[in-house]
Amino acid sequence: MSLIEPLLLSSSHISTYAGTQQLTNASSFFFQRDERLFVVTSRHVLFDEANNHRPDSVSVVVHNNPANMASSICYSLPLYCNGQPLWRQGGDSAGDVDVAVLEVDRTQLPPDVLLIPFTPAHLTQHFDQIEVGTPLLVVGFPLGFHDTLHHMPVVRQAVIASSFGLRFQGLGFFLTDARTHRGSSGGAVVTHRPELGELPWLLLGVHSARLDLACRDLAQDEALGLNSAWYADILMTLTEN
Repeated sequence: MSLIEPLLLSSSHISTYAGTQQLTNASSFFFQRDERLFVVTSRHVLFDEANNHRPDSVSVVVHNNPANMASSICYSLPLYCNGQPLWRQGGDSAGDVDVAVLEVDRTQLPPDVLLIPFTPAHLTQHFDQIEVGTPLLVVGFPLGFHDTLHHMPVVRQAVIASSFGLRFQGLGFFLTDARTHRGSSGGAVVTHRPELGELPWLLLGVHSARLDLACRDLAQDEALGLNSAWYADILMTLTEN
């Protein structure tokens, strides 16, 4: 166990389904508040009206044998009950926030489940102390790629590319400079903080999407390589009783 970085046990591959038909793959991570456990991902992973993406359940992968990291199960979560969404999503004065949480029934998890969730202690209260250019990692499953034997995510290096203390263009996200792909949506955006103990990473955001310019000349201009990451402090609102 000592060889497994705790950060990799905070995240899970998430798949969406309509009935038994698999629709998409994305990234997620776990967040614990008091005794309650949540799966966190991008809201558009669970519902995306613009693309007519309407799954009715998701599955996340959890390790179920600490002595064998190749052992895991898929844990299924319904998205609706009597036609009403079971997930929670946020919004602010600027519109919808692309973050959603689903509560996990701990009694349905295997007794030896191995996961290390983020907690409120991993959220920053001091936005002025996070500087532009701060090194980051984006944890996830780009294009579904991961260690398929041990069911572990991969990480991409990034930096904060806009003022962390100012919402970019008045919206609830900041920018990161990183090479990302489809499937990374919902991944944790973190920076290293050794003083946090077992999981020494400050949770700054939830990766949402790559950004581009409609006016970009596809023949002459490379993609910006910038991404939106929604501020993780919204988790305190979404996980309230």
